[in-house]
Amino acid sequence: STMFLVGLSGGIASGKSTVVAVLRELGCAVIDADVIARQVVQPHSKAHQQILQHFGTEILLENGEINREALGNIIFSQPEKRRLLNSITHPEILKEMLKQILKYFVLGYRYVILDIPLLFETRGLTGFMKYTVLVYCDPPTQLVRLMKRSGLGVAEAEARIGSQLPLEEMRKWATHVIDNSGDRESTRRQVLRLHARLEDSLDFLWARLAVGTALAGFGGLVFLLIRHFIS
Repeated sequence: STMFLVGLSGGIASGKSTVVAVLRELGCAVIDADVIARQVVQPHSKAHQQILQHFGTEILLENGEINREALGNIIFSQPEKRRLLNSITHPEILKEMLKQILKYFVLGYRYVILDIPLLFETRGLTGFMKYTVLVYCDPPTQLVRLMKRSGLGVAEAEARIGSQLPLEEMRKWATHVIDNSGDRESTRRQVLRLHARLEDSLDFLWARLAVGTALAGFGGLVFLLIRHFIS
């Protein structure tokens, strides 16, 4: 058995951050792809330079950082631009995620939760996940939450939701589903049940034991991790 990965995703304004907050409270190792996505496009980075080449300097803020709102408006209305942006950022995001997975592997975690907004759209990633978790809420609730959170009108909010993979399609790829349509306590109970299932899973490796063996140096751990997750 080896340490395993759990993919977590959901539609925009579905309440995924609420689920992640509970998981962190429970001591779970969570890697946030959105936080990493912000880090890899900082000024002077490789991705930052490539984005400017393809999207122009009008998407920059005064401090030189990417204006996420301006870039978001472009990619939500132009699918080909969204694919272009993904081709620039995804390789850099994946490299940083692998570094963090290695860290948790060395620390001996049973599993790592990868919070990836487009997990079900980029289906190549689902093959690396032992389990996949979909966080969702009913469409009317999702629309209201998005309008309140982003200050969008009805048409704009519906367009943002419509640009994503339909809920039923995401359900097909999910091994676990959390309904976040209700109150926080209802969601919390579902997350606690999920956590209990993951903790009881036998698909894990006590990495500390590997570290303690005579031949398991740091290089060996890197080799084992890469062989397991990349091969």
